[in-house]
Amino acid sequence: MSHAAAPYIDPATDAEHWGPADPSKTLFWTPAQQVAGYRNMEKLSPARRIPASTTPSALPEALVDLSGVRFVHDGVEMTVEQYCAEGSVAGLIVLQNGTVVYERYGLGNDQSTRWASWSVAKSITSLLVGAAVRDGYIERVDEKVVDYLPRLRESAYAGATIRNVLHMASGVAWNEDYVDPQSDVNRAPWGTLSLQRFLRDKGAAARPGTVFNYNTAESNLVGTLLRAAIGNNLSTYLYEKIWQPVGMETDAYWTLTEPGGGEFGGCCLSITLRDYARIGLFALREGRLEDGTLVLAEGWMRDATQPSPAAPEYGYLWWLRGDGSYRASGVFGQGISIHPQEGIVIALNSARSNASTPEDSARQEALFTALANALVGAE
Repeated sequence: MSHAAAPYIDPATDAEHWGPADPSKTLFWTPAQQVAGYRNMEKLSPARRIPASTTPSALPEALVDLSGVRFVHDGVEMTVEQYCAEGSVAGLIVLQNGTVVYERYGLGNDQSTRWASWSVAKSITSLLVGAAVRDGYIERVDEKVVDYLPRLRESAYAGATIRNVLHMASGVAWNEDYVDPQSDVNRAPWGTLSLQRFLRDKGAAARPGTVFNYNTAESNLVGTLLRAAIGNNLSTYLYEKIWQPVGMETDAYWTLTEPGGGEFGGCCLSITLRDYARIGLFALREGRLEDGTLVLAEGWMRDATQPSPAAPEYGYLWWLRGDGSYRASGVFGQGISIHPQEGIVIALNSARSNASTPEDSARQEALFTALANALVGAE
């Protein structure tokens, strides 16, 4: 790989390495600041605690050694272990048919370590929208965004539907260049009202529903819309609809945009790797609990993982692979890879030095594919 791996840091010394907590600075943390910061986000920014379930679900184990699985990307062969060592992997877990078959940690992490989800939180927010539709808080996703967020009525969002925003196809102009300090994603204020004011001044770049444009602010907008619909904060709703009934075994934290304010819907949820896996299993069961109880709207996961008219690789805040599998993905190498046909869930935590590059994303996809193929081939 073309960039240096993040260092091992003893968690007891994390406070010695914390970087600036300003959202405009976190994308530019040093490797040491990344490792220490990603596992302490709730200490660096205001956050709401999501308590562990009182009835945690078991994750049975039947471990096999997948570290030597080989794959080729861009003409270079590497093993899973080499990927983990060179790709700054903090944790990797693989489940098949609900059973943990492989689990590895690095950089000082272990099973109890919470880690910043970054945009994996977008896909979790999508799950909560599905719950809100089932609960009747949202009638349908073809309702207008401004019906819930009237401050945007006199803006380019006037014609956009909830579906458009879930598809990242609102038509509103936005620059998501992570390395440009002057891009929208680096200049936007993340307070709930200040972000709406910022978005209200953005112009239209396309008709709603016609052009895909990845926009972190719009996942925050979905979170704000969801809060308006349910009349509560997202952390409480996440606890009630998923965290408690699914059986998450550890506390999580949802970073707030401002003290006493709304959750940062695009990031960051701080979650353990094993609870990432449970989220993957919940999605794999199409939003059902282990006893079959449906939590999300009927057919929600089917609809959420259908290709958008504007981008065949994107659904309702989920990335699609075209082979029936789909992903929740976050910058710097976070992910949940779900393979419904094979019954496989793979979850990954990383501290890569680049927020997002096509090369890193393709290599990560090659890793997920190789692991899934290895398990299918072993049957």
